[in-house]
Amino acid sequence: MSQDSANNNNLSDVNLPLQYDRMLVVLHWVLAIGLFYQLGLGLWMEDIPKDPPGVRAEWFNLHKSIGICLGFLILWRLGWRVTHSVPAPPIGNTDFQNKLSQWAHRLLYVCMVILPVSGFMGSSFSQYPVKFFGFPLPKWWDPSPEGKELFSEIHEVTAFVMMIIIILHISAAVWHQWVKRDGLLSRMGWSR
Repeated sequence: MSQDSANNNNLSDVNLPLQYDRMLVVLHWVLAIGLFYQLGLGLWMEDIPKDPPGVRAEWFNLHKSIGICLGFLILWRLGWRVTHSVPAPPIGNTDFQNKLSQWAHRLLYVCMVILPVSGFMGSSFSQYPVKFFGFPLPKWWDPSPEGKELFSEIHEVTAFVMMIIIILHISAAVWHQWVKRDGLLSRMGWSR
């Protein structure tokens, strides 16, 4: 990188905030808790026996209902993120670390969008109605075992990819906080 472009990057960073705004912080932590819960519930639900009838369906319907709510929160967060400034990368990061962080965050957003969409689509192609906290939602198309299988597979693979990215995300945050000690975590904190 030339000296001129490095100076221009530094000048553009002057206008960037030092922390994420409160809305992004709230959405980050609400979604983090919700996604952790959903991923754990999804893994646990696989082992629920189909008999007696109803128990498994109740848990699956809860998972679907929370997934729909998180889907709307994810869209809100995505909209907020693209319309509001975020802090510059931490001082001392290499270009490689910054690119890796950007791509990890992008992939995390892609997973956050694909998970609720694929879950809803897989459920919509099922013979059972999608219930939102007990209220059946309208059917948009006829049941299709192939459609259900396709979107269920996408849902499971995306959940697995997302778990790996979350582990990397948390590992990077821990590394920044306790190894580099660069204050990165404070950018996503409550205090101002």
